[in-house]
Order: sequence, then C-alpha cells, then structure tokens
Amino acid sequence: MKKIEAIIRPEKLEEVKEALSAYNVNGMTVSHVVGCGLQKGRVGVYRGNEYSINLLPKIKLEIVIGDLQVDIVTEIIKKAAQTGSIGDGKIFILPVENAIRIRTGESGDNAL
Repeated sequence: MKKIEAIIRPEKLEEVKEALSAYNVNGMTVSHVVGCGLQKGRVGVYRGNEYSINLLPKIKLEIVIGDLQVDIVTEIIKKAAQTGSIGDGKIFILPVENAIRIRTGESGDNAL
C-alpha cells in the first residue's frame, strides 16, 4: 500500500475529485493548508499599503491505495491539477505499513 499526498491549488480541487472519481477512487482526506515553495508568496495592497503574503492557501489530498494503482492515480492528479504555472503543487508517495478499518477490523488491502 502507498499513501499519496498531493498539495494542489484550491481552485483545482473539484477537477481532481471528479477525475479520481471517474477512476473509482473515492476515499480521500482533504485539508486546507497554507505554505510556500517556488511561488514565494505575493505582495498585496490594502488601503494603499503594500504587505507581503508569503504563505498561500493550498489543498492537501491524502489517498491510500494499493501499489498497482500508484502510477495511474498520480498521473490523474497531475493532469487534473496542472495549470503550467508556478504554484501548481507537489505529489508525494509514501509507503504504508498497514491499514485497519475500525468498523469491521479488516486490515491490509481489504481495509481500503
């Protein structure tokens, strides 16, 4: 099993969810996060005063899937979230030792 963590633009969330749903990936955790990378924030103006916003709002998706689905799911996320501009986000893939469904006690791939 693998855990995919994807940091994407907030406006791309619905597109990514629809693309994953079409591939029958429905289980995910969505968090609103802030961060900075190559974008390094932006400068805003409020009542004539400039101020720096260095932490920008992003969406973090967390999905646990079987090993065989990793390549296709990362490709789906990449295509749906891509705008071609700095700040599109990142995808991280981590190993998952085990998963346990609390309701039934199932573990491993059966718990997904």
